[in-house]
Amino acid sequence: MISQTRKRSGPLYGALEAGGTKWVCAVGTGPDDIRATARFATTAPGATIAQAIAFFRPHQDALTAMGIGSFGPLDPDPGSPTFGWITDTPKPGWAQTDLAGAMRRALGVPVAFDTDVNAAALGEYQWGAAQRLDSLIYITVGTGLGGGAMVHGRLIHGLLHPEMGHIRVPHDWTADPFPGTCPFHGDCLEGLASGPALEARWGQRGETLPADHPAWELEAQYLAHGLVSMICMLSPQRLILGGGVMLQTHLFPRIRRLVHHVLNGYIRAPALIDGIDTYIVPPALGERAGVLGAMALARVLSPNTTKTQ
Repeated sequence: MISQTRKRSGPLYGALEAGGTKWVCAVGTGPDDIRATARFATTAPGATIAQAIAFFRPHQDALTAMGIGSFGPLDPDPGSPTFGWITDTPKPGWAQTDLAGAMRRALGVPVAFDTDVNAAALGEYQWGAAQRLDSLIYITVGTGLGGGAMVHGRLIHGLLHPEMGHIRVPHDWTADPFPGTCPFHGDCLEGLASGPALEARWGQRGETLPADHPAWELEAQYLAHGLVSMICMLSPQRLILGGGVMLQTHLFPRIRRLVHHVLNGYIRAPALIDGIDTYIVPPALGERAGVLGAMALARVLSPNTTKTQ
């Protein structure tokens, strides 16, 4: 746990990035004023939630609100009887877990709840690579593969939330006979391009593969096809790619080149012709995008917030 000495006045918020591999907790007012943080592995629901509650308990009297950005699928609809639940997730033991309710009952504060990628999108809009824009897509490529989106400055919801990792992309079975890792769809985008897919296809974790390994050109192809579909559907002003796989920064020029190739000149926006290096970018908030996005969700519940959903 760490604390920063610089403190600002104003409402204090709790933030929880509930990932499938790890949870990150923070208390503060924004990216320049983080009072305390903690990071721990995602284990069984009861033990992991209890660890998060124990972190926030000493701060609960000072908290104005709390934001949670979680892995899913989940229920983000405040009018639903299962609001705040992780629902039919493939993560063993976590299906039908009431996460937001457990935190709200334990800490007695209002809780905002959304996907981890929607939260990260909001964080980048508030403080990061999408400031002064009103539309963006944030994609994380890691243990899972998912996306959050904002249009006209508002996070997209509908039936539930976007599931961009489960779109279908061209799969050449001769060039790549790998069947995919998604337990629902096999070779959807997540099943072909997530971190576990890289490891299952090549027999070692992605970070151990050299930059000239054929894995990366194949990875960039799948991601480029997925991004082109998203560009055509939502026409975002910026695409932000985060997650552990995207720490392999040599992927960015490959992806940009292949997005150009797949689009084949169809969309004539300057950002895609001359400015693609600043159109497809890493998160400006880096690895803090998720937990700061959860803090941005909490700020939405506060009347003092000036830039919200």
